[in-house]
Amino acid sequence: MYEVELKVAVDAARTRSRLRERGAERLETVRQVDTYYDAPDRDFAETDEALRIRVERPLEDPDSSEDDHRSDAEESVRMTYKGPLIDAGSKSREEHETGVDDGTEAAAILEGLGYTSAATVEKRRERYALEGYTLTLDRVRDVGEFIEIEREVAAESDVGPARESAEAILETLELDPEEQIRTSYLGLLLASRNTEEGE
Repeated sequence: MYEVELKVAVDAARTRSRLRERGAERLETVRQVDTYYDAPDRDFAETDEALRIRVERPLEDPDSSEDDHRSDAEESVRMTYKGPLIDAGSKSREEHETGVDDGTEAAAILEGLGYTSAATVEKRRERYALEGYTLTLDRVRDVGEFIEIEREVAAESDVGPARESAEAILETLELDPEEQIRTSYLGLLLASRNTEEGE
């Protein structure tokens, strides 16, 4: 499976309005906490890979700026491996993901194998559906506001056409695909911290 993804920095309020004007279907609003791991046998920053455990909970009031969790909702936990980028024009890459029953135990397994926690990325995500794509408005702590447009395809040969369609949708939202950011939220967070430390 291949994930075709483009990401652009946005003003979330303005982009939310444009999504509504386009008739995008609002799906849900969640809070995610992603813990990324370093491997004992190679440097994921050099190989352009990622391994993470994601904990997600739906939010009580999707229109509120507060991150209050729904009291009746259970958290979901998923483990994801992302391979190196495969497309020069997007953030497309091979991806493998599965649910896990217990995030604490999953973390303990990784740590027992020599993996170490590298960083944690926290974000509030509003998900929308439009023309077969998922569009996600993200507010990432200590990083900023972004929109991601993504879709999974079965074959690498499908990546290019899916990317072109995603770019066309961004243009209808008055966003420039040429301004896309190929750096992950983890990379943006680490770069932000390095900048702060250098000041």
